[in-house]
Amino acid sequence: MRQIDHFIAGDTGGVASRFGDVMDPNNGGVQARVALGDAAVLERAVQAALAAQPAWAMTNPQRRARVMFEFKRLVEANMQQLAELLSSEHGKVIADSKGDIQRGLEVVEFCCGLPHVMKGDYSGGAGPGIDVYSLRQPLGIGAGITPFNFPAMIPLWMGAVATSVGNAFILKPSERDPSVPNRIAELFLEAGLPAGIFQVVHGDKEMVDLILDHPAISAVSFVGSSDIAQYVYSRGVAAGKRVQAMGGAKNHGIVMPDADLDQVVNDLCGAAFGSAGERCMALPVVVPVGEDTAERLRAKLIPAIEALKIGISSDPDAQYGPVVTAMHKANIERWIQTAVDEGSELVIDGRGFSLQGHEQGYFIGPTLLDRVTPGMTSYQNEIFGPVLQIVRAKNFEEALALPSKHQYGNGVAIFTRNGHAAREFAARVNVGMVGINVPIPVPVAYHSFGGWKRSGFGDSDQYGMDGIGFWTKKKKITARWPDGGGDGNNAFVIPTMG
Repeated sequence: MRQIDHFIAGDTGGVASRFGDVMDPNNGGVQARVALGDAAVLERAVQAALAAQPAWAMTNPQRRARVMFEFKRLVEANMQQLAELLSSEHGKVIADSKGDIQRGLEVVEFCCGLPHVMKGDYSGGAGPGIDVYSLRQPLGIGAGITPFNFPAMIPLWMGAVATSVGNAFILKPSERDPSVPNRIAELFLEAGLPAGIFQVVHGDKEMVDLILDHPAISAVSFVGSSDIAQYVYSRGVAAGKRVQAMGGAKNHGIVMPDADLDQVVNDLCGAAFGSAGERCMALPVVVPVGEDTAERLRAKLIPAIEALKIGISSDPDAQYGPVVTAMHKANIERWIQTAVDEGSELVIDGRGFSLQGHEQGYFIGPTLLDRVTPGMTSYQNEIFGPVLQIVRAKNFEEALALPSKHQYGNGVAIFTRNGHAAREFAARVNVGMVGINVPIPVPVAYHSFGGWKRSGFGDSDQYGMDGIGFWTKKKKITARWPDGGGDGNNAFVIPTMG
């Protein structure tokens, strides 16, 4: 059976005492086993990072950017292989896997402009003969703890920025789909990144705690569920680290009466059910404003959802594949039953879906629930599956209040042709990322990604200039150069040839 080891100091291997199973979500079988690291494993990675980072930090920004250019080329050349590997462990279809990789590459492209974004500030003549300027310098060693749902994109959001500014970076990916992070590390090495600068240690909670407690690691970036994000943030900050921790979400799509419903339905089918709903920027709640809007939207949604094709991850015609584990499938099904028990109307039930020839796979059909209310626990919590809930609102103010008062504040979208309504909504909604007729408002790589409330802990967003700020420290210098004074013997003179 295939074994997935740590990637430390430019090589895989080592002794492991514990292993975890890596499943194939398409058939429910074990396809590999992954080494689960301990304190000795992390210490090896830290020592390799300490040895390599000073020279990498002293490498000029242009040369570091060239590594990013070459890495981008290598990933693009290996896109199909990476996507197939990702899909085989996660379950998302190949097109989604390529999107996962491409969104990570967009941050790499941003890092190719490193020489520009790393420029400091300068004020000449801030005082009599005094200049003031600032430098951005790396922190030393950073770490990333990433979730199963984007095993390429999120490691690149963190690792590309952290390394491009001169840090060493230790990645602890999800043990559910660990192969692509290892392959990313190999490609970084092939691109010219020194051994020890981008490393991968596999593990579970034990490794997470070791990272949070290790005194040589200066900063930790995390993406996962909100309860774990809060734990990571609290423990990391208590250990004196800089921490950004992104949590869960319950994103809403507000549908105004004037919206183009055909476009809304098309957007919802992709945003709610794409990647089996296993993404923090999915759109699992739709809020039609007014009963007439709700009835018209529901009538269009039902046939569109029923027409969605579920298949194995390698099926080019499938809109989405299986969820990641049997446990997660069971959890989603429990939430569907909870919603029914709480009084939701089950319009389309995705439970019991079976794919011929893959009966043991972790498949769930698309589910539609109507007449969901804010008091229901199924509305208040993240389901993280192919489940869309309709929450009806009487008017704009009621619709605005739903995402604004929710415990999560990651993303939200409004669908309307009315510019005033869109502008008012964007200005007032208490959510970190807003889409106007855009169902999944993930900002481009030269902006930044981050939610509010229980969707984000810490004061820094992912990637963009926020990412540069998180992974660097700013040094401020005030300088004055006296002319020598005294009898003038040490006065400044222009050197001459002679």
